[in-house]
Amino acid sequence: MIALATRMLRHRPGSSVATLLALALGALILTAMGVLVESGLSYHPAPVRYAAADLVVARPDTTFTSREFDGEIYRSTVALPEGGTVPADLAGRIRGIEGVATVAVDENIPVHTGAGTPLSGRGWASAVLTPYELVDGRAPTGDDDVVLSTDPVPGGLDSGATPDVAASGGVPTGKAGRARVGEQVRLVVGGALRTYRISGLARGNGNAAAVFFSDAHAAALAPHRDAVSAVGVIAAPGTDLGRLADQVGQVAGDATVLRRADSGLAERSTDGAAAGLLIQVGASFGGYVILLIVFVVAATIGLSVRHRRRDLALVRAVAATPGQVRRMIMAESALVSVLASAIGVPAGLASARWLTGELTSRGFVPEGFPMSPGVIAAAVATGVILVSAVLAGLLAARRVSGIKPAEALGEAAIEPVSAGRVRWISGLVALTAAGSSAFAAVAASGQTALGAALGMLYLFVLAVALLAPWINAAGARLLAPLLRTVFGTSGYLAAANLRANARGAATVLTSLVLAVGFGGSVWFLQNNLERQAVAQSRSGLLATRALVTGAGLSDSVVAEVRAVPGVRAATPVRNTSVVASLMGDGEVISARAVDPAGIDGTLDLGVTGGSLSDLRDGTAAVSRTQASTFRWDLGEKVALRLGDGTPADVRVVAIYERGLGFGDVVLPRSAVIGHTATNLDDQILISAPVSADAALREIAAAHPGAALIDTGTVTGGLAKDLALSAWLNRLLIAVMIGYTVVAAANTMVMAALARRREIAVLRLTGVTRRQVKRMINAEQAGLLGVAVLLGGTIAALTLSSVVRALTGSFVPYVPPLGVAAVLGGTAVLALATTILPIARLLRVPPVEHIGVKE
Repeated sequence: MIALATRMLRHRPGSSVATLLALALGALILTAMGVLVESGLSYHPAPVRYAAADLVVARPDTTFTSREFDGEIYRSTVALPEGGTVPADLAGRIRGIEGVATVAVDENIPVHTGAGTPLSGRGWASAVLTPYELVDGRAPTGDDDVVLSTDPVPGGLDSGATPDVAASGGVPTGKAGRARVGEQVRLVVGGALRTYRISGLARGNGNAAAVFFSDAHAAALAPHRDAVSAVGVIAAPGTDLGRLADQVGQVAGDATVLRRADSGLAERSTDGAAAGLLIQVGASFGGYVILLIVFVVAATIGLSVRHRRRDLALVRAVAATPGQVRRMIMAESALVSVLASAIGVPAGLASARWLTGELTSRGFVPEGFPMSPGVIAAAVATGVILVSAVLAGLLAARRVSGIKPAEALGEAAIEPVSAGRVRWISGLVALTAAGSSAFAAVAASGQTALGAALGMLYLFVLAVALLAPWINAAGARLLAPLLRTVFGTSGYLAAANLRANARGAATVLTSLVLAVGFGGSVWFLQNNLERQAVAQSRSGLLATRALVTGAGLSDSVVAEVRAVPGVRAATPVRNTSVVASLMGDGEVISARAVDPAGIDGTLDLGVTGGSLSDLRDGTAAVSRTQASTFRWDLGEKVALRLGDGTPADVRVVAIYERGLGFGDVVLPRSAVIGHTATNLDDQILISAPVSADAALREIAAAHPGAALIDTGTVTGGLAKDLALSAWLNRLLIAVMIGYTVVAAANTMVMAALARRREIAVLRLTGVTRRQVKRMINAEQAGLLGVAVLLGGTIAALTLSSVVRALTGSFVPYVPPLGVAAVLGGTAVLALATTILPIARLLRVPPVEHIGVKE
């Protein structure tokens, strides 16, 4: 059968070109997404900060434990968004364990140069964990001493600039382009500009630029309360590290004890966040693409098999068994998939390299992130394509292989009208499931409604694919009077042809519905998210000004602002995250911590229940979306974990609407003091008249990197941030829609070229070329009308359900140009991919096509 399949492909290549293109594009996309997932999964951070430590005690993640219905224990581990901490006194308990030579605590102290470049701030005792060695001067002893690393400062501050530190505002540089012992340096530490004297210089073998304070001063500057980021342990020579790790683990409580090879997990870096992003993007998008490939490949191979019914019938007539015919078609599909993988996989690897460059240039992935070569991704993509093609071939072959030899040629001559009872029942089941999902999307809210809406999209498309023959027949009957009126005799022929070829046109209808449904829902969803977030931010900001900085603002700045004459209200805001359990899984939720005093003069969150005036320690306000997702009610006590893993049982005192613009949880600022990475405010919202601007600008000028902006600029910055993050979503959505469009065009060209014998018969019976073209136009108009109606309905239901789940409004925003692009693009797709092939067929004398089916 393999030899026969190879010969069939060689002599009938037209039927396989469409399948080859669909599979090759699928392999390209799957390989590119697979490289992202493989790179994220294979990423293992090498120790840098703790390269010399034998053991590191830290808490980089938090675990949720739940019991399943069958009694099994389920655990969900989530990386802590603010970085976890361990008790500061843990170092003393570890120091008493036999075999421990050195114990040092480490803390991430937020430090910036006067020019705004971030540096790694640490206590001098932690230098041994890297290690850094002193090459000049002495260790810091007083609160005004610092040791600078000799490693270059990012941003080019070690550029040979003037040694006058006060003038340069940065790290001083001498003639050799390096800082010098005894000079002074101005640093932004704890949100305030301070002057230090360089007591020494340390070399760290190319590590990131660091600033070391005395241990006492570092403890005072640390952003956490009685806690540190990690405790590093260096064992005495000859110590059994396994035994030592067990002993340390006994006193470490719920903290994690990491060996040297794994100690990189305790270091907060952008690489770890990038790895998670790659896994999330590649896995979620790859899953959608696999579903699309199943739809497209099944339709394409099914159409290819139907167009070769005469050939396959002849094979049955010469005594081939049904099993042999099925194996032959499956072998054809397998051969085509192997060739498609040979084309698509290398192209996918090249696309992954391009995508990595784009992600790096836009800040999603840091420079130098170790991307996988994609060997596993290529193998998986090839396997998925092979299995999809073989299964699609098996399904397509079932109808043909079941024909009796005596009936084979007769079956081949006429396309069967009935599509089968199994298909009808399956279509009704899919339609019922889609209706149930639609009801769930409307009745529920939050993530439940969001998941139901996306499931509804696929179920409706599946129902259309299964019920397409009956939909085409019904549409032809309903549209027949209109087609006859508009197109005359050609319209009559078109309506008759649509009824007779209802099953044959099912794939074309499915492709058009898929293009309209995806284009009109998934693409516009991003527009709605951006528009709603910006609108909520604009409507909810009552403040007239905002003091912002990348280096953070200390408590003293809030007091200074509130002391300015004319300032009616000033609300400090800290951006953070909390973690909550949803059906056993840990979910990270964006949050804001604010000072409740005077918040009604700076923010309007659109409270629908409760009051923000009740916001104090032990309470929280939550967005309507998250309240519905987690089933939190007003007044209910809910268990949260702060960004550093600290448990926080809070009572819900308010539920608000504007979660997209201001985060899904609002906590009192006092609740997160000592529990964020910087322990500083990100911005201060200010309600004040214009007359107060001069004094406010003086405050901003006294804090390097700070700026006084109007709240319109805050909203504009939010729009830019959303546009940047939306770039990746739009790129992936564009690829998905592009694959759908190409597959639809592929299918329609294939269906059009398969009508050469039919068109030849019409022309030999006296139908003119012009009448044939008008007939094809009428057919496509009918199919397009049905597809736009169904696809538009599916898109509208999906989009409105998702927007309601996220914003509470049933009416989504649909850009007029977007509607024109979707409808116009679909019309051009339907007409161009049919009229052009038909025009090519009409240029050939009909007698040359009368004897062929394909």
